[in-house]
Amino acid sequence: MMKTLDNKSTESMLADTTNWTNINWYKVEKYIDKLQKRIYQAQKLENFHKVRDLQRMLVHSNAALLLAIKRVTKENKGKRTPGIDGFRALNDNKRAELFDEMKNLNIKMHKPKPVNRMYIKKKNGKLRSLGIPTIKDRVYQDIIRMALEPQFEVDFEPISYGFRPSRGCHDAASRIMYNIRSGKWSWIFEGDFRSCFDNLNHDFILKQIKNFPLHDLIDNFLKAGYLNKNVFYESDEGTPQGGILSPLLANIALNGMEKILGISYTKIKHKNGNYSYKTKGKYRMVRYADDFIIFAKSKQDIETIYDILTPYLDERGLELAEEKTKITHITEGFEFLGFNFRRYVNQNGFIHLSKPSKSSVQSFKIKVNTIFKQMHGHNVDELISKLNSLIQGTANYWKPTVAKKIFTNMDNYIWKKTYKFLRRLHPNKSWKWIKKTYFPRYSDGKYKGNWILTGPNEKKTLIKMHWTPIRRHVMIQYNASPYDKEKTQYFNDRKYSC
Repeated sequence: MMKTLDNKSTESMLADTTNWTNINWYKVEKYIDKLQKRIYQAQKLENFHKVRDLQRMLVHSNAALLLAIKRVTKENKGKRTPGIDGFRALNDNKRAELFDEMKNLNIKMHKPKPVNRMYIKKKNGKLRSLGIPTIKDRVYQDIIRMALEPQFEVDFEPISYGFRPSRGCHDAASRIMYNIRSGKWSWIFEGDFRSCFDNLNHDFILKQIKNFPLHDLIDNFLKAGYLNKNVFYESDEGTPQGGILSPLLANIALNGMEKILGISYTKIKHKNGNYSYKTKGKYRMVRYADDFIIFAKSKQDIETIYDILTPYLDERGLELAEEKTKITHITEGFEFLGFNFRRYVNQNGFIHLSKPSKSSVQSFKIKVNTIFKQMHGHNVDELISKLNSLIQGTANYWKPTVAKKIFTNMDNYIWKKTYKFLRRLHPNKSWKWIKKTYFPRYSDGKYKGNWILTGPNEKKTLIKMHWTPIRRHVMIQYNASPYDKEKTQYFNDRKYSC
C-alpha cells in the first residue's frame, strides 16, 4: 500500500499515509489550487518559461495523480464505465493500488490506448458518438487538464461559457438577455458546427499548445484511434467526446471567433475604483462549447457572417451544419441551451423574455413518463425519490427565467400521472382509501395542503415544482476566472449570490 504521497519538498505539507482513507484531501487540493493560480499569473504576465516550469511541477506531482484518480474513479459520472481494457477502480483499495502503480510511471512515456466507441441518441433521434478512454488514460488526461486549463483561461474569450470552471448555461443565458434587452441587437445568427468534436483539425490544436511540456502525449491521445465493435479505426482528426481532455482542447481550438468578428473591449475605471468593460464592434456573440449565437443590428450585417467565418472554419477543419444554422429576428424568437428568447409587444412598446423552450418542456415530460413506467409495480417511496431528483434539478435550471406558469403546468401534469399510477397500483381500493394512505395532511412550516404525495413507509414527500422561487442569475464578470488569485473573494461571495 501507499507509504508517502510525495518525496518532493514542495509537497512536504502532505501527511504520510498507508491508507487511501487517511489522505488529507484538503491539503492535496490546496496544493494543486496554488500551483494552478501560479500558472495563471505567470501566463498573465507573459512569463512563459515560468508557466512551463510550473506545469512540469504539477503534472509530475503525486498530489495531481491522487486528485485525478479520485475524480476519475469516484466523482465523475462515467466512473463505472470501463475502457477497452475493462479495468475499473470502484473502491478505495483499488484506488490505492492504482496510485501505487502509477506513481512509479513516467507520464511522458505513457502510450494511450484506443478509446471504446459508443453511441447515444440525441434529441433529434440521430446518434452521437462517444469515445470512452481507459481509466489510466482518463487519469493522465485529467492531470493534463489541471496544468493546461489555467494557462488558457487567461486568453479565453469572455463570451465563452461551456466546459469552463465557474461558468455555465445560466451565464450564457444572462449574456444573451444582456445583449437583446436594449432592443438594438435584433438580428440573430444561430450557429452550429457540424460534428465539431469529430472534425477538429489536429495540427491546429497542437499548434496552439506547442510549448506545453506534454505536447507529444496530447498528440498521442488525439491519434490513439478507437475500437468500434472490436474493429480498430485510426483517428486523423477530431477529439472524441467522452474524454476528459476533449472539452478543453475544443475550447482551445474554437477560441478566436470574437477576433475574426472584430469584437473588442475597452476597460473603464469608475470613481469607486472598480472596473467594467465596454464591448465594441458591430457584432455581439455568445458561445457555449460548439453552439453559438451572433447578434447584429441590421439584417445586412448578419448576412455577412457566413463569409466572415469562412477562414475561421477552414483553419479549424470545421463547417456549419446547414440544417441548424439560420438567421432569425428577435420577434420570432430563438432557442439556446433549452431556453427560448423572444421580444414580445406590450402596452409600453416591447419586452424581452426568456422561458423554458417547448422542446425542453417536452423533454421533461418524457422523463416524467419514463419514471412512471419504470416504477410500475414498485412502491411509492421509490417513485417519489426519482421524481424529486428530476423535479428539483429541472426547476433549478429553469428558475432564472419566466417559468412560474410552466412550473404550475408541470405540477398539474405530474399530478395527473400520479393519479393514474395510484389507481393502477391499487385497482381494488377506493379513492377515499388511497387519499387517506398517500395524502395525509402536510405542513413543513412554509407549504401545507392535503394533496402532497407521501410515501407510506419512509414518509418521503413529492415536492412541487412551483415551490422553487424564480430567481434571476447573476452573470459572471467579464473575464473572471477562479484561477486568478485576485478574484478569490469574488468567487467566495459568488457562491452565495448564485
